[in-house]
Amino acid sequence: MKFNNKYKFVNFLWDKKKETGFKKNQIDLFLYRSNLLGSDLRITNFGGGNTSCKTVEEDPITKNKVNVMWIKGSGGDIGTLKRDGISGLYVDKIHELKKVYKGIDYEDDMVKLLNHCIYDLDSKAPSIDTALHALLPFKHIDHLHPDALISIAASKDSKAITEDIWGDEMGWVPWQRPGFDLALNLERCLKNNPNIKGIVLGGHGVFTWGENSYQCYINSLNVIEIASKFIELKKKKKKNIFGGVKVTKLSNKKRNEQAVKVFPILRGLCSSENRMVGHYSDSNVVMEFINSNKLKKLAPMGTSCPDHFLRTKIKPLVLNIPKDIDLSDKKLVSKKIEPLFKKYRKDYREYYENCKKGNSPKIRDSNPVVILYPGVGMFTFAKNKQTSRIASEFYINAINVMRGAETISSYTSLSRQEAFNIEYWLLEEAKLKRQPAEKPLSGKVSLVTGAGGGIGKAISEKLIKEGANVIFVDISDDNFKDLKNKYNSDQALFCKCDVTKSDNIENTINKSILKFGGLDIIINSAGLAISKSIQNTTEKDWDKLQRILVKGQFLFSKLASKLFKIQNLGGDIVNIVSKNGISSGPNNVGYGTAKAAQLHMSRLMATELAEFNIKVNSLNPDGVIIGSKIWKGSWAEERAKSHGIKVSQLPEFYAKRNLLNQIIKPEDIANGVFALLTSLNKSTGNIINIDGGIPQAFVR
Repeated sequence: MKFNNKYKFVNFLWDKKKETGFKKNQIDLFLYRSNLLGSDLRITNFGGGNTSCKTVEEDPITKNKVNVMWIKGSGGDIGTLKRDGISGLYVDKIHELKKVYKGIDYEDDMVKLLNHCIYDLDSKAPSIDTALHALLPFKHIDHLHPDALISIAASKDSKAITEDIWGDEMGWVPWQRPGFDLALNLERCLKNNPNIKGIVLGGHGVFTWGENSYQCYINSLNVIEIASKFIELKKKKKKNIFGGVKVTKLSNKKRNEQAVKVFPILRGLCSSENRMVGHYSDSNVVMEFINSNKLKKLAPMGTSCPDHFLRTKIKPLVLNIPKDIDLSDKKLVSKKIEPLFKKYRKDYREYYENCKKGNSPKIRDSNPVVILYPGVGMFTFAKNKQTSRIASEFYINAINVMRGAETISSYTSLSRQEAFNIEYWLLEEAKLKRQPAEKPLSGKVSLVTGAGGGIGKAISEKLIKEGANVIFVDISDDNFKDLKNKYNSDQALFCKCDVTKSDNIENTINKSILKFGGLDIIINSAGLAISKSIQNTTEKDWDKLQRILVKGQFLFSKLASKLFKIQNLGGDIVNIVSKNGISSGPNNVGYGTAKAAQLHMSRLMATELAEFNIKVNSLNPDGVIIGSKIWKGSWAEERAKSHGIKVSQLPEFYAKRNLLNQIIKPEDIANGVFALLTSLNKSTGNIINIDGGIPQAFVR
């Protein structure tokens, strides 16, 4: 096996200067190698694979030198792995487990015994793969799931292909669920083939190693590069790997238009048991597969690598409907799409019942994770955006595997029983239970207008903190500068939008759909304030207040409620109004009238939309000076003048005039919104004052 640094199919990223900076600290070098490997999705997916190193340490009790293995802990990701995400275990103690191993029926017990082998008391829970690394003698080991290697591993003639590519330089073991028995088989394979540089795991992935971190890294890259080149050469000789085109794809514009229409429908159906967030992909890789003649054969087979189907379910749902079908026709949608979901759920329940064992966990959500729509694209759903995006990445990996396997041989998948044994593995169930509890707004998608600053910004940040995805909407992109650096694309979407223009709003909502699959919450917070006497209030002032405050709220609520109905999941509209909508004050005729209109519009909408489980509520702030944008303009001067005080005296003035003598901040309004969305979730048509208590504004 020869190698160089000029790789075509993987990224060579090793930096000798950084290596020197680690001063031969093997744990640091192992973490560095792991992060490099995990940064390339062609090498391994998010959370996929495992890496390790072995060092000599001092036993804290005996003070003797002992061999310790450092390995990625359960549920971690090598691309983002840090010191606190690894496990440190005695190597010799893991070998001692051979003496108590009772056979393959007791595999799970061996994982529990790993806790008795822990050296580092700050270790993460040991992963299922721990023994596989420990029983191999090498100082640095990589277990990876590259598309190219899984293509070979999932091929009908996997062993023969492995020998054809590498001769006697690579070992091969048949498919087996990861565990102590597989670890013993890897050890046996190495004993019988002492000169090999790696082992291909049938249907699964590859093990590679080295005496130092750099050698291990190079060996891993080299094995993947050789496999990729082999597939590439075969591909050049073989046309129509997926059997050619069956469905021509729509144009980019038409795909997006159809995706916007179908996405909320799919989200609603996928959320029948648990609220889901979506991800959409129409990449060339996706379109080549879903538009092909072989889709009908390959899609039902499901994926091969365990990591793939743990993220994507046993198989996708294929939308066998015309690519350009009229999705605005509810009866047609009901007739064409809903039966496909019913059948999928039925098939999944039958799969569970046919494969379950006496101690199997309860059946999980029976809805699909991956939905393929020929001509349009792929939709994936999960409890949050990151997980739905990762599911998409995993299925793209699965497509690559199917293409590779069909190129060099023919694709094979795991049997349904083997797949079930992984999906409903008690150890996987334990891993799920170790995950942090879901945040209150997890799975919810929220859109906030006026989110670039002040109250809107505070609300948006509160919603993200509580688990929601948020579309930040504001009149200017400049208001997002700091926020874009603070939140990643899995958390937030930033949209410039004029709330007085229906085309702007429609475009913003469409972007939200393409990003997250739909919407659950609309917060109408965009606003401005003009304080003038009736004589000084111009028609321009009046119209501006009516357009932004009243028309803007109306348009967003109208289009959002239409979307809510399509999803059939209910929804929340929260309108940020003002104490001035109830309480009369001097020199405030235009603003106060617009706010009163907002309040009554909210009540009218609550009455009309309740039958669809769409709740409409209002929050009335007052005197929110600190952190609020409207006080940066002439409003502060105008209100100070009205009350006969200086601008600098406004915070104290507003605090003293409320019953609680409290300064009201944007964060207080955000907390009110959160209460309406959670603990007060059976409230509609309500008005909540967050003003410290203004008797004139009491709702009577």
